[in-house]
Amino acid sequence: MKIALHHTGDVGFRAGRILLGDRRVSRIGLIGRTPTESQGGRVEKASELTDYDLVVTDDSEPLPTIERAMAANISCVVWVEPEMDTLPPKSGSVLLTGANLGSGIAPCLASHEVARAAEAVSVIVAWTEPGTPLRSGEPLAFPDPIGGRWGRRHRSGDHTQFVAPVSGDWGGAVTKVTTQANGSSVTRIVGVADLAAHVEALALAAGALAVGADAYPAGVVRPVDADTAYLAEALGAGLDVASYTLEGG
Repeated sequence: MKIALHHTGDVGFRAGRILLGDRRVSRIGLIGRTPTESQGGRVEKASELTDYDLVVTDDSEPLPTIERAMAANISCVVWVEPEMDTLPPKSGSVLLTGANLGSGIAPCLASHEVARAAEAVSVIVAWTEPGTPLRSGEPLAFPDPIGGRWGRRHRSGDHTQFVAPVSGDWGGAVTKVTTQANGSSVTRIVGVADLAAHVEALALAAGALAVGADAYPAGVVRPVDADTAYLAEALGAGLDVASYTLEGG
């Protein structure tokens, strides 16, 4: 696949490096930037977007990039979730929004665990964001080096969602799924923790690879709409997952 990359910060830069490590990516075209010699022959300056299969951006204000992708009638993968009231993609193209830790990796981990559970009676999804750690709230067990944190209730969704502010360079996501059968309960906790910029880059790169592999239908979609494919791409790109199981009466 040929990918046009518009990166504005460390997340997009790291995502480009991750994408270069995938043998399916034959070219990466940099939008608005000139590649250095150290980036190798597979990286070039993007001129015409029609030369590429999709556009990827970590821009916090991605609407101009989305409009360019729509004009070229190619798919677009966006790190954030912009307001999309008036910008549906053209026929045949995909617009994947929210390819990040909170909207991508965290809910896809939860969906995967729910799918493998016999009957989930409780599902909690949580992720970190930069900020001052809380002193109370929902207790959350992230993998080390993040560890136990307090979380605050987030937006409503299919599952109960929490955000845990953390200071420093680390970021992570965790899901807690409890099932009950024959009078006993089993709780499975699955999470990821890494440098925040790296795990966000993995989330963005996974979205690009999943879209490039035709995992999503045409239209405006989110990572969880093809959660198995998205999570598989993240794992294949280097996402490390930790898990443990608690059994109770």
